[in-house]
Amino acid sequence: MFNLLILCALFINAYSLETVNKQIVNKNIERSIDLSSQLVKISATLTVENTGKESASNILILLEPKTKSNVSYISVKNSLKEELKLTEVEVQDHKSKQFYKVELSQSLQGGRTIVLTLEIVLTKSLIPYPSSISQKDRQLVRYFGSHYFYSPYNTLKQKTTVNLGSRNIESYTKLKPVSQLESTIVYGQYANVQPFSIDPMVIHYENNSPFLTVTSLKRLIEISHWGSIAIEENIDILHSGAKLKGPFSRYDYQRDVGSSHHSVKSYKTVLPAAAHSIYYRDSNGNISTSQVRVRKDWIELELRPRFPLFGGWRTSYTLGYSVPSYQYLFKTDKNQYLLHMRLLDHIFDDMQVDLLETKIVLPVGVSNVQLTTPYEVERLPDSLTYKYLDKKGRLVISLRKTNLVEHHIQDFEVVYEWPSSLLFHEPISLTFALYVLFLVIIIYVRLDFSLHEAKSEHVKTQ
Repeated sequence: MFNLLILCALFINAYSLETVNKQIVNKNIERSIDLSSQLVKISATLTVENTGKESASNILILLEPKTKSNVSYISVKNSLKEELKLTEVEVQDHKSKQFYKVELSQSLQGGRTIVLTLEIVLTKSLIPYPSSISQKDRQLVRYFGSHYFYSPYNTLKQKTTVNLGSRNIESYTKLKPVSQLESTIVYGQYANVQPFSIDPMVIHYENNSPFLTVTSLKRLIEISHWGSIAIEENIDILHSGAKLKGPFSRYDYQRDVGSSHHSVKSYKTVLPAAAHSIYYRDSNGNISTSQVRVRKDWIELELRPRFPLFGGWRTSYTLGYSVPSYQYLFKTDKNQYLLHMRLLDHIFDDMQVDLLETKIVLPVGVSNVQLTTPYEVERLPDSLTYKYLDKKGRLVISLRKTNLVEHHIQDFEVVYEWPSSLLFHEPISLTFALYVLFLVIIIYVRLDFSLHEAKSEHVKTQ
């Protein structure tokens, strides 16, 4: 009986596995790889044809080997710029490979073609080489990829354009036809590439863009119905580029006026246009080397750490500000409210965040809380926190996610019920506390609690 159950389970599992539709063909692929920052940004325009007679409701996307841990963001859109649903699946006879199933908005009929746009962002895919450099050396990195677009389908023709952002190229693989113009390398066109084909691509070049990694971002959002929402971020940053070899010379650093340097002096953070009460401090106190510039639709905050960041160096700081509640908190019903804010906000351009922890502190007395996130996150157990004059704790929603980039700057929604009568909970509590305090002071002043001996009277007798 037990063996029969095992066989049934194996049969069901095999039946649920996806299979590669051999009637699907990549008619043409135009791929672009952007290596100008610390991120690897891959975009590809796929012209897919169904050469069979039966319609296809989905197609498969295949990732290159050894990139699973580096994939931070992946999306597929159709010709109408509509984002299509992606699901990670296992494929029969290829269980060791990482596949995504793309559900088409309309079935692809036999003999028809469809144009899809694939976008992938990889983190930690540019390897400093050499791994340690001196203060005056250039930062060189290597990228490992494939000349061919990795696909489970036959590809009739394809071309790849690589943008390095630098004309200083040490070496690159040359699978003909290939051409190089300044900071751009073009591979192809390649014809009749067989399914699952890989041809190693290695590019060694100079990249002095900021290699900053946010190792930990703890974001606290505190909701108030008195007109303001307080936001505080505790940020730990590591320079993840080539490590500094040898001592640091402040004199040589000040003499180096070139802009192309692998160290990071400052970076720019974008805040909401209505942000106010901004503060920027670390463990030593307020950092006065920051500058705030008001733009039309946002506030630009230039953050300058107390010391320049070289490879392997770390810094941590706290950034806080407040925004008006009416821009993010909306009343949808008599006692129902909707909070619409960003789960993650901009820290610097081309950022990568290893770990994000966002905590949302709701007002006292909320109920029927519903959370909607723009992508899958780990929800930690809810907790309570106590503020001034709180008799009951405030509900804290805690969320966690790893390996994020700018594409994850999206909004979450929290719907909750909260009686408006609790708006006066704190003022009444404060008034009552002051009343009791004044009453105690009045009683203390008017009564005499001192201890002393009564004076005795001596009556003189004659």
